[in-house]
This record gives sequence, structure tokens and C-alpha cells, in this order.
Amino acid sequence: MSMQQAPVFEETYQRYLVKLREIDIFARAELLGIGREEGFLRVPLYGRQYHVSYDGIIDPTGAAATPAVRVVLCQYLLTCPDELPPLSERLVTYREFKDAGPLVSYFTTNTNKIIETTFTGQIPLLLQRAGLLGGERLVSHTHDLSLRFVALPRIPVLLNFNDRDDLFAASASVLYRASAEVFLDMESLAITGTLLAGRLIRP
Repeated sequence: MSMQQAPVFEETYQRYLVKLREIDIFARAELLGIGREEGFLRVPLYGRQYHVSYDGIIDPTGAAATPAVRVVLCQYLLTCPDELPPLSERLVTYREFKDAGPLVSYFTTNTNKIIETTFTGQIPLLLQRAGLLGGERLVSHTHDLSLRFVALPRIPVLLNFNDRDDLFAASASVLYRASAEVFLDMESLAITGTLLAGRLIRP
């Protein structure tokens, strides 16, 4: 499905809500490392808390989450394995996931390219925006800036950025743990990339 079509997202969301009501979402809290409250789960997505219940997904102010966020959070709970597999520390690009093929172009255009064009010559701004999302700066000897974010509990995201110089244009690469595919399908994983780019450029 096209990730540009909000009506399709809404349709998918309603279908996912039906599936959520068929499982015990609260039994998955500890395994996923998310907060369990009376009647809802507290799920952080890039540091922004969302409340997930059988009635739907809202942010703490009571406002409805965006269609894309709703789909990702539903999928996160529905895909949750019965037990935690060994969590690989190996980092991979999105295109390296075995089922990513159809969405690689979308991911590159709407994640890497947007970050590159927005933050060329703007490393201090990128660092500031990353801080607003809870991004942690890592020591790197190969990149001008290396940042670690937490898309969702169990799903860290690494952003490496090299600014333009006399020879090369700016370049951005987004890396996931290889085990991320255990917790999200490829479409939802792609959305975590576009959400990161979107929140960096529009805090």
C-alpha cells in the first residue's frame, strides 16, 4: 500500500485495532520494555509517549496520533514475538533486510535524502534537533556526526552523517540492529525512518 495515502492508513489502523482486541496486549509490556498502566500501555516513539489501549492510540494530551504512528504502534504490538530472540548487535542498512526490496527507494528518498539536503552545512542544527528527540551523540572517527536514537524500545536507530566537502556532497546513512525485523514488518520499519527525518526537520 502507498504510504502517502492517509485513508489507506486509517483503514489499516481499524483492521489492526480489531486484531489487537484479540490478544492480551498487556502481557507484551515486559517483553517489549514498555510501561503498563491501568487500562493502557505507555509506548515511547522517538521519546514521544503514546497511550495504547483497545480503544485506540492517543498521545498524553488526548490528541489522536497520526495515521502513520498508529499503524507502527499497532504493528509493534501485533508482531511482538512470544519470547525475546537473541538481540543481535549487528547493524544493517534498511536495504539489507531480506523483505525490504519494494520499499528501499521510498526509504532512501524520504529518509536519507531529506536529512542530507536539510542539514548540508548545518551540523550544529542537526545536533540540536537530535537532542530534542533524545538523540545521543556517539564518538566516531569515520563520520562528522554519529547519533543514536531509540525509535521504539528494542529498536535503536543509528544515524551517521558526513557534511559536504570540496569533493563530496553530504551523505546520511540510517542503521538498525539486524534484530529489528523481529519487532516490525518492513513497511512499519520504513516509517520509523521517515518519522525520524520528519521530526528532525520539523521539531
